Amino acid sequence: MSIQKIDVKYTAVATAENGRDGRVASDDGKLDVVVNPPKEMGGSGAGTNPEQLFAAGYSACFQGALGVVARKENADISGSTVTAKVGIGQNESGGFGLEVAITASIPNVDAATAQSLIEKAHQVCPYSNATRGNIKVELAVA
Repeated sequence: MSIQKIDVKYTAVATAENGRDGRVASDDGKLDVVVNPPKEMGGSGAGTNPEQLFAAGYSACFQGALGVVARKENADISGSTVTAKVGIGQNESGGFGLEVAITASIPNVDAATAQSLIEKAHQVCPYSNATRGNIKVELAVA
C-alpha cells in the first residue's frame, strides 16, 4: 500500500508535556487540557486522556464525513449522532494498541440506508482512512 499525497489545507499543532500524565495544548490556545491515565490503567483519572481526545476527534470527523455522503445521496441526517468508543490495551507484541467502535444514530432514514451511509462515510473520513488496516474499527447503527 502506498502513501497517498494530499493537498494540505490546514495543519493542527499540539504539544504535550509529561506524556500521559501532564498537559496538552494547541498552538492557538483553543485546546488546553490536563491529561491523566484513567483509573482503569492505574492513573488518577482526574483529567482527560489521549483515548478520549481520539474518540472526540474521530466522532466529530466521522459525523462530518457522514454529512458529505448524505448530501451526495440526498439523505436526511438531521438529528443524527456519532459515538466513538476507543479501547486501549496491550497487544500481542507487548506494546499497546487501540480499537474503535463507531455507532451512528440516524433517525430519519431506515436501517439499510443508515448502514449504507456509515459504510460510505467510513471510506471518506480522514480518521478512518488513517486507521484502516492498522486497528480494528467496527461500524454499527443504533
